[in-house]
Amino acid sequence: MPGINIQILIAAVLGVLLGWWVSGLADTSTTREVVLYSSGIVGGIFIDLLKMVLIPLVFTSIAVGIANLQAHHQVHRVWMTTLGFFVVSTSLAMLLALTAANMFKPGAGLELSLFQDAMENFDAKQLTMPEFFIHFFHNLFMNPFAALADGKVLPVVIFALFIGIALVIGGERYRNILKLLQEFLELIMRIVGWIMVLAPLGILALLIKLVGTQDIGVLKTVAGFIGLVFGTTLIHGVIVLPLLLFIVTRKTPLWFLRGARDALVTAFATSSSTATLPVTLRCAEEQLHVRRDIAGFVIPLGATVNMDGTALYEAAAALFVANLVGIELSLAQQLVIFFTAMIASMGAPGIPSAGMVTMIMVLQSVGLPAEAVAILLPIDRLLDTVRTAVNVEGDMVGSLVVQHVTDR
Repeated sequence: MPGINIQILIAAVLGVLLGWWVSGLADTSTTREVVLYSSGIVGGIFIDLLKMVLIPLVFTSIAVGIANLQAHHQVHRVWMTTLGFFVVSTSLAMLLALTAANMFKPGAGLELSLFQDAMENFDAKQLTMPEFFIHFFHNLFMNPFAALADGKVLPVVIFALFIGIALVIGGERYRNILKLLQEFLELIMRIVGWIMVLAPLGILALLIKLVGTQDIGVLKTVAGFIGLVFGTTLIHGVIVLPLLLFIVTRKTPLWFLRGARDALVTAFATSSSTATLPVTLRCAEEQLHVRRDIAGFVIPLGATVNMDGTALYEAAAALFVANLVGIELSLAQQLVIFFTAMIASMGAPGIPSAGMVTMIMVLQSVGLPAEAVAILLPIDRLLDTVRTAVNVEGDMVGSLVVQHVTDR
C-alpha cells in the first residue's frame, strides 16, 4: 500500500475528477444526490475530527513553545523575525494582486446590472474601522474557558502566550505543570496521527462536494476575475514564497513541497487554515524538521493573523468591484486598500460572517458599494481553496525562515 502522502495526492486528484463528473449529472439525479450527501457526511466528519484536536493543540503548542523559547533566551528574536516575515510576505501578496488587477482590469467588460438581484437580496453587515478594532481587541482578551469551549482560536493563542511566559518566570516552581503540558502535547500529536489515517478519504469527499456543487454559469460570467485570483495566488505560492525561503535558508522549492504537501492538500480541501492546523504542525515538525518550540509558536499564530492569500484576494476583489461600477481608483485610494486589506486579513474573531464583513470593510474604505460583496459569494468557496493553501504555505515557510534566522 502506498504511503499516506501518496494516498492523499491520489485522493485529491480522484476527488476533483469525480466532482467534475457529478457536476455534469442532472440536479434531480439520484446518483448525484447520494454522492453529494455521502460526501458531505464523510467530509464533515473529517473536518470535525480536526477541529476536535484544534484548541487543545493550539493551547499546548503555544504555551510549551514559549516556555522553551524563553528557556533558550530566543523569544525576542523569534517574535521580531516572525512579525517581520508576516508583514513582508503579506505586503508582497497585495502588491502582486494590485499590480495584476491594474494590468488586466478584471470586470471591466461586465455590467453591474447582471448581479442586481444578488445585490438586492444580500444583507450587508457593515462595520466601520473603529468598530472592527473594538470587536478585534474585545475578542483578544476573554474568559479562556469560554474561548476554549467556543473554539475561538485567537483568544486561546493570547491566553497560551500568558501561560507560557508565566511558566518561565515561575521557573522550577511550575516545572511539573510544564512537564504535564509537554506530555499532553505529545498525546494530542499522537491523536493527530490517527486522524491522518482518515485524511485521504476525508479529502476525497470534500473535493467531490466542492467541485460537484459549483455553478458553471456563474463561473463563466466572472471567469476573468477567477483566473486573475487563481493566477496571482499561485504565483505568490509557487514563486514568491519559495523564493523568500530559498534566499534566507537555501532550501529548494521541491524539498519544501515534498514536506508540506499533506498540509497544502488538506488546506485546499478544507478551505480552513485553523482546521488544517494539526496537519500543518505535523508536517512542519516531522517532515520539514522545524523545532517544536518554533513551530508551536509561529504556525498557530500565523494561522490566525498571517493570511497572504486572503489579503491578496481582498485587494484584487476591491479593484474588480471598482471596474464593475466604472470607478478608476487613484494611487492614494489603492494605498488605502493595501493597508485596509492587511488589517482585515487578520480576521475579526467573534463576528458573524467575518470573511464577508472584512471584505465589506475593504470596499467601504474607498467608497465602493458594500452590497457588491454579494457578487463574490457564489465563487468565494472555490477561490477559498487556493488562498487557504497559500495561507498555510506562508505559515510553514515562516517557521523555516524564523528557525534559520534565530539559530544563526
